[in-house]
Amino acid sequence: MDIKRLFILTTLILLVVLVMGCTQPQEKITIVGSGATFPQPQIEKWIDVYTERHPNIEIEYTGKGSGAGQNDFKQGLVDFACSDPPLSESLWDELKKKREPLQFPIIVGAVVVVYNLPEVENLRLDGETLAKIFMGKIEYWDDPAIKQFNPEANLPHEKILVVHRSDSSGTTKIFTTYLSLVSDEWAEKVGSGKTVDWPVDKLGRGIGGKGNQGVATAVKQNLYSIGYVELSYALKENFSIVALKNKAGKFVTANEETIKSAVSMVSVSIPSPKEGYKEDLKALLNAAGEKSYPIVAFSHIVIREKYEDKAKDKAIKDFVKWILTEGQKSENVVQGYVGLPEGVTSKLLAET
Repeated sequence: MDIKRLFILTTLILLVVLVMGCTQPQEKITIVGSGATFPQPQIEKWIDVYTERHPNIEIEYTGKGSGAGQNDFKQGLVDFACSDPPLSESLWDELKKKREPLQFPIIVGAVVVVYNLPEVENLRLDGETLAKIFMGKIEYWDDPAIKQFNPEANLPHEKILVVHRSDSSGTTKIFTTYLSLVSDEWAEKVGSGKTVDWPVDKLGRGIGGKGNQGVATAVKQNLYSIGYVELSYALKENFSIVALKNKAGKFVTANEETIKSAVSMVSVSIPSPKEGYKEDLKALLNAAGEKSYPIVAFSHIVIREKYEDKAKDKAIKDFVKWILTEGQKSENVVQGYVGLPEGVTSKLLAET
């Protein structure tokens, strides 16, 4: 074989090797997360869009409540967790002993009050009355306290069935924190938390549902019931939604305009992702402004500062950065949520 033919043959072999190297499938990377059901429809949308563009990345998310997600993350069972309220300082300190945690707000959502009351639309309530309903102090739908805000509504003399979360829930933490802000009696007798001791249960007029979807299903199946869910679940089920009296004295329902109004009316101070526990849950609740919806909150993702698997570390960090950039664009935001304020995303991106 002459030198010319040998050169051609060698070149062809190199080209074949190069093409084969380029066409070999990339290593499949699986990322697993769990936690809050509050942002679950939004998380699932992001996963669908992101993995379509990154076919070698597989992301699994199980909505089981903020508390369960936090525990999964603490136990090392998942790569990331989603939590509506910021992690507590005690849990943060516990996580730091094992691995450095990072916490980011990822989306803004609203908790809405939904009800199953035939022939009654546009129900109005203030925070004080809502607290009395969930305490069981207001028993019937035609109670004078409800009638005063709804004089023309055909309110039935039927007992109110209160539906609440049965699991450890960030949505409950947000909702009960709001009730504690607007009702001194609620703050004193019930308080706020991912779980609380519901007074209506002792009266036989309260039932629990697991996850936002569980509450939505229970309200849908029980006539004369009332409950609280993240806005996207209410829209999905086409529920009647209560118009709540806000801090300015106006009755408003949750939508993109009223959620954005609440965010714009407060000075949101987001701590470094390395000190996420310092974020104030109350920051967006009961905000000033005539158009502001009163039960608005961030939902968060919790990851580790470093993962042992370098490929997974890169994939998770890339996914989070995508959420904070492309994921905030309107075409990637599910109805019922609002993207983060630009000042928040730019601050977070600068610190990652």
